Amino acid sequence: MNLKDFNLAPLYAIDQEWALVTAGIKEKFNTMTVSWGGLGTLWNKPIVTLYIRPNRYTYEFTENSEYFTLSFYDEKYRKSLEIAGTKSGKNSDKLSLMNLTPLFLNKSITFEEAKLTIVCKKIYFQDLDIKNVPEYESTRFYNKEPIHRMYIGEVIDIIDKR
Repeated sequence: MNLKDFNLAPLYAIDQEWALVTAGIKEKFNTMTVSWGGLGTLWNKPIVTLYIRPNRYTYEFTENSEYFTLSFYDEKYRKSLEIAGTKSGKNSDKLSLMNLTPLFLNKSITFEEAKLTIVCKKIYFQDLDIKNVPEYESTRFYNKEPIHRMYIGEVIDIIDKR
């Protein structure tokens, strides 16, 4: 798809519709629901920004992969996205619970049921610095949980079935 033709309401799509981030290889991959992230431009490249905590199983796959996908689904898949956000692929076969069909791409993985998949090449990552987080947010989000790592991926392909 031509990036000039790409149209998405990112503030609504990521926060309200949710999405899946998926990383790994055909033989071993994991996916999780994300609702924090954004789309934009960095270094004159179209990018996706995502935030993943190090205690999430998908973290190790994103760390060790050069590529990841961000995929969006129709409302009828909300239950599958809830499972992806609450079950760990480390302790269970959450893919079988999700009723989604893996689709292996040249550089990453998405699911057949995705209405939109953005394929990204990881170009930057960094842990958020807790001392730069406002106190009311650090208390709210990081009182008992580790701080997120930010991943920035260059958009290299868009698969749009909408």
